Amino acid sequence: MSRQSSRVQETSAYLLQATAWSETSVIARLFAREHGIITVVAKGAKRPYSVLRPVLSAFEPLSVSWSGQGEVKTLTRAELAGLHGLSGKSMMSAWYMNELLIRLLPGEDAHPQLYDAYRQALQQLAVGERASGSLRRFEWTLLQETGYGVPGNKPDFDEPASEPELRRMLRERIDEHLEARPLMTRNVLLSLKQY
Repeated sequence: MSRQSSRVQETSAYLLQATAWSETSVIARLFAREHGIITVVAKGAKRPYSVLRPVLSAFEPLSVSWSGQGEVKTLTRAELAGLHGLSGKSMMSAWYMNELLIRLLPGEDAHPQLYDAYRQALQQLAVGERASGSLRRFEWTLLQETGYGVPGNKPDFDEPASEPELRRMLRERIDEHLEARPLMTRNVLLSLKQY
């Protein structure tokens, strides 16, 4: 019985996490707009002249292709599809969003609205705008999309006066669903505040 290989060509994605695997390869978790979180092996990506090496950057929009049927797919192509250019304090907010996606989303479950909220937050972080509204919108959309939604009407994320209460409410709801597994990004922020 022959199993046909599944292929995905040139889909929009972001790199969430990359881990060295073997001498030359990387295991990467991607957040793809039409496919959700996908785990891929990028063969040869650690080689000095690999075309994947400079492309596989966190927080930058990618166009990716992969093949395979198992839990771990094979990355066959990746190209930059733009640049956000995050730096400084905005990086911690971006890592926080990545950690939430990895911890709360099941694999291969598409969430286009959440992908769009993620992209919008990264764009605002990149230009140095007050990003708290985008971060709250991202958190709210993540909770709604994963079935842990906050009761009530959709809040006005750009209203500074409602920010503290909205932040508290969303953080409590997220903490409920992390089941006492604290976020690493939150631990880092707390340790930095001590100095």
